[in-house]
Amino acid sequence: MELDPADSVVRPGADDLERAAEAALRPRHLDEFVGQKVVREQLSLVLQAAIGRGRAPDHVLLSGPPGLGKTTLAMIIAAELGTSLRVTSGPAIQHAGDLAAILSSLEENEVLFIDEIHRLARPAEELLYVAMEDFRVDVVVGKGAGASAIPLALPPFTVVGATTRAGLLPAPLRDRFGFTGHLDFYADDELERVLLRSAGLLGVPLAHEAAAEIASRSRGTPRIANRLLRRVRDWAQVRGDGTLSLEAARAALEVYEVDRRGLDRLDRSVLTALCTRFGGGPVGLTTLAVAVGEEPETVETVAEPFLVREGLIGRTPRGRVATAEAWTHLGLSAPTAADTLFG
Repeated sequence: MELDPADSVVRPGADDLERAAEAALRPRHLDEFVGQKVVREQLSLVLQAAIGRGRAPDHVLLSGPPGLGKTTLAMIIAAELGTSLRVTSGPAIQHAGDLAAILSSLEENEVLFIDEIHRLARPAEELLYVAMEDFRVDVVVGKGAGASAIPLALPPFTVVGATTRAGLLPAPLRDRFGFTGHLDFYADDELERVLLRSAGLLGVPLAHEAAAEIASRSRGTPRIANRLLRRVRDWAQVRGDGTLSLEAARAALEVYEVDRRGLDRLDRSVLTALCTRFGGGPVGLTTLAVAVGEEPETVETVAEPFLVREGLIGRTPRGRVATAEAWTHLGLSAPTAADTLFG
């Protein structure tokens, strides 16, 4: 049975069930957080300085692809400051009144985490500007010509914004963050450390060779690594002896159709169609999506970013093209120039 891309074990996003599963594996303090060395060091300085002054730190913006630890870092910030964390998201705040209600209920030095902050509604953005800079919110009383704005003072607080598309943030909002950290994809050795730590928390024995195998197929993303670890654990429990060995890891990842480079069924379908049906391209996104039986948005947002990053396909003004590495990965021979022109 084919897997829906939305349910793929290598998608970087997470639903509510996924977040619940992740909660037990999240590090609680900055020194437990694996990877992102530069961001960790910079953030540590910001937090230590704020604690030393006895004041709330500057607002923090965390950007980067999904699954790299932005939410985890927000929780760590609150824990390091010894305060509570209020969690919301940009799509959940569609009216200025929604944000005003959240801001007016914040306590002193509390951390407000806004996930996908680039998706805030424009009226809410404008309200947030004033709240972040002046620690006040204007409450509108009445309607029409008789309406008046009453300024309400807010206690000092820290906004931690997370975004996967920093370029969509309006400049006035971006400028109000005192610290901006960009999270990069993880190296395999960093993912191995993540996996060994997670296996210890889950109470399952994980061989170093198995950790290396899972890490190499995790697309540089801790969320995917932890998800694959749980699937290998399931295989070892049901079909193995409970030990997460190299053989168990390879067998489990074969069941879930994750190959040695982390490509899943959809990724390979896109590559295969591009190479075998269209001679390596160029081909338009819509045509390619029809060929693999998916929506263009699914191909563009789920499969394409990883394939481009891996150097397997390229985007040109005329459409998508397969690279020489894509042909090699599929075990196919790339067409010659003559084949391309006269085939």
